Amino acid sequence: MSGDILQIENLTVYYGAIQALRGISLAVPRGQVVALIGANGAGKTTTLRAVSRMLKASAGAVRFEGEVVTHLPSHELVARGMAHAPEGRGIFLNLTVKENLELGAYLRKDRDGILEDSQRAFKLFPLLAERKAQVAGTLSGGEQQMLAVARALMSKPRLMLLDEPSLGLAPQVVERIFGVLREVNQGGVALLLVEQNAHKALQLAHRAYVLETGNIVMEGTGRELLASPEVRRAYLGE
Repeated sequence: MSGDILQIENLTVYYGAIQALRGISLAVPRGQVVALIGANGAGKTTTLRAVSRMLKASAGAVRFEGEVVTHLPSHELVARGMAHAPEGRGIFLNLTVKENLELGAYLRKDRDGILEDSQRAFKLFPLLAERKAQVAGTLSGGEQQMLAVARALMSKPRLMLLDEPSLGLAPQVVERIFGVLREVNQGGVALLLVEQNAHKALQLAHRAYVLETGNIVMEGTGRELLASPEVRRAYLGE
């Protein structure tokens, strides 16, 4: 088995006549954080959606744990250990915090483990513990984002796909969420992170890729990209 939990090979995606991804290839090593940065419309969200099978790729392959999974349905990927916290959070607004977490574990049968993991989610996000009986639609944006991350963790993933976890959130909430992502990664979970806060993403990432109009135009360690004049000019506002 290779050292990569995820391999994307020549992935091509069209929206009708528009080509959103132009044969990109990248890898997520086991237990590492890989960041995808780029302008809006570069193809970052499309990449995550194609990996988790929310979108059908036109060509190319996705390998998870060494096996081609390009034709599997999304729920099968969850069962194998991949979780996706999509942009816009994707939580059930009419259900409580506790019910959302339980739904995150819907494929699991280990009641004790589920209980243990929901306790762990409340430890990671104490605010959610205070609001566990509250309907998710009444939470603040930051609390909803915390819930989206916590719910994805309930499936016991080995790989998490995260789409814009800091979008529109107050700086102290962003700090909290990135602190939790660091902790989750230190616990052995690999992360593929799409994030418009390039500075935060590159600080957390072991490796990173820059996407422009459906192509990968740069790659390196998080540190290398943080130091790159092009990246600093284009994405760090310098």
